Amino acid sequence: MRKFLVVLDDSRECLNAIRFAALRAAHTGGGVTILSIIPPEEFQHWIGVGDIMRAEARERIEAHFEVFAAWMRKKQGIDPELVIREGEPVDEILAQIREDPQIGVLVLGAGTDRNGPGPLVTQLSRASGSLPVPITIVPGELPKERLEKIT
Repeated sequence: MRKFLVVLDDSRECLNAIRFAALRAAHTGGGVTILSIIPPEEFQHWIGVGDIMRAEARERIEAHFEVFAAWMRKKQGIDPELVIREGEPVDEILAQIREDPQIGVLVLGAGTDRNGPGPLVTQLSRASGSLPVPITIVPGELPKERLEKIT
């Protein structure tokens, strides 16, 4: 089964990327892997404090995931998989793609503010010629109705 890999983070555009991945998976008989990455700089404290912060970050990620997963299960018939990794975001995305041969497409949401599409879109699109899977970049302000028609 081909899976769509989508990144769950605190960005607004992440919602459209997750929606797109779920809709495409539902229409093509695929699956969805939701990847959330905990950056290493969050744990540059004493060991005990770092462990507590890591646990809190995982709890927050799992709570966000459950909201999206419930929608996917109920509305799209998709049971997504959650993967939580720690490290540099681009490195962890590439590692996940290498480790899971079922991943067929990376789906990213593009930011719409004046700072550009976001660091993941910028960095990964620069390397897109050498990536092992295609990237789908979903505009962050694409209306839900239009997104449903496209997928």
